[in-house]
Amino acid sequence: MRADRLVSLVLLLRQRGQLTTAATLARELEVTPRTVLRDIEALSAAGVPVYSERGRNGGFALLPGFDTELSGLSHDEALALLVAGSRRGEQVFGLGSALSSAVRKVVDALPESHRATVSDAARRLLIDPDADMIMHRPAIKEPVGEVMSEVRSAVLTGRKLCLRYGGREQTPQWRVLDPVGLVTVQGRGYLLALRSGEERTYRLSRIQEARALDEPAERPERVDLDRVWRARCAEFLHGGDQVTARVVVASARREELVSTALAVRADEFDADGQLQLEVTWQDAEHAEFALWRLGSDAEALEPDWLRATLRDRGAEVAAHYATVHDHVLS
Repeated sequence: MRADRLVSLVLLLRQRGQLTTAATLARELEVTPRTVLRDIEALSAAGVPVYSERGRNGGFALLPGFDTELSGLSHDEALALLVAGSRRGEQVFGLGSALSSAVRKVVDALPESHRATVSDAARRLLIDPDADMIMHRPAIKEPVGEVMSEVRSAVLTGRKLCLRYGGREQTPQWRVLDPVGLVTVQGRGYLLALRSGEERTYRLSRIQEARALDEPAERPERVDLDRVWRARCAEFLHGGDQVTARVVVASARREELVSTALAVRADEFDADGQLQLEVTWQDAEHAEFALWRLGSDAEALEPDWLRATLRDRGAEVAAHYATVHDHVLS
């Protein structure tokens, strides 16, 4: 692991091309400034030409002359790699640090003639940002690094996984699974697994603790993860006591509504310019709660029984507040 970090440090110094503080390098490499100083010493001892300057504007830099190029990558090929790794990819499955290191190596290996133009071009292309013209996505909390590392290790090495998991409104419990694969969809990560032979799907954001066990996982030797995911989605959307409703919602509160739902299968503006969604909730109680808390910013168009439920609830509250109590007047 330290060898990888030393390589990343050399590449980072090369790309900076100027004096860089230990604090800045530490932030990039996700280590402490003290670790950076130790690594600088190790590089110097190994003959890497690192020099330092003290003082307010001081830092570390490489002497000119370190040069390794990979001429097999075209400008567009290198650009594709940098753009793919520049946004959502860095957040996927706890691989952000590894991806950053890989991108640094790709940039460093480019011919000098490509390096500056590709880096500038990558900064001018943005994929799937957090906000668009009508909404802002709520932050999705993913497991901390150690937890995600254990989950990923169990999936990739084919070992059983012991995790502490808490679903919506459920007390977290320990369970042992046979992990099958990891999937990310629109910023949300999922663990596909088998539990006592039964197919299960878990949100990564709800995993609180995890430990890869030594025991081999009981799972198919080969897997078509895309096919498995499609099958589970189809089963999920058509099972249980779920409620699907057609809803009109104010654009500014779309994400608040969607955050309570299991799925959104239609999302469009109608002829009147109103944002219409087809939303699926876990059950009738969740559907009623989600719409009620948005007040007049949301309206259920269908089914009729859901409209009637919300209407009756509103009438009950209105009647309650129509009564003037003595303590209000005093």
